[in-house]
Amino acid sequence: MFTGLVEEIGEVKDIRRSNGATRFTIFAGKIFDQLKIDDSIAINGTCLTVVQQGKNTFEVEAVEETLKVTTLGSFLQAQKVNLERALRADSRLGGHFVQGHVDGVGSVTNIQGQKGGSLLSVEVPSALMKYIIPKGSIAIDGCSLTVAAIKENVITIALIPHTLAVTTLGQLKIGEKVNIETDMLGKYTWHLLASADRENDLLSKFQIKLED
Repeated sequence: MFTGLVEEIGEVKDIRRSNGATRFTIFAGKIFDQLKIDDSIAINGTCLTVVQQGKNTFEVEAVEETLKVTTLGSFLQAQKVNLERALRADSRLGGHFVQGHVDGVGSVTNIQGQKGGSLLSVEVPSALMKYIIPKGSIAIDGCSLTVAAIKENVITIALIPHTLAVTTLGQLKIGEKVNIETDMLGKYTWHLLASADRENDLLSKFQIKLED
């Protein structure tokens, strides 16, 4: 479990593919305090497991399925990435609950600079839109953000200068792909209501058959 508050921008130092999995070596500077092998860490919002650790680097592995449903499959050497260690139970909870389970990949459609920050617009897969509401939470490349506006399947986020400076969102370009994780509470609520509707529909059909 994560909060979507990026701790540090890391750098992809090496990418090695073997037996259907890909191992990434990540260079970092701040996050090694209490980081150890088998710990979970979010890289651009994708929860991965630390399998090796050096002085200023750590390694993670991603299976083929993870590479398909996230942007990790397009990572390049020297690419900058957002890093966040797993949430501790005794920590303050800023941001929102982020699982590190990417729901889909979005595409940046517009970046509009404005006084005090910028507006980021992202086209989101249509299947995810039912989980997104205005003023609701969403994680983009592992950053906890608030949805400012929605038009069809394009969402707009207002980014403050601090977020632009301490995450990779300040380096995004139009057309670039980003990892999307919708709000966990929204997903559970939607599925709960959908299940209730299905049950009510079945009960109604059953009642009609009994009356016939």
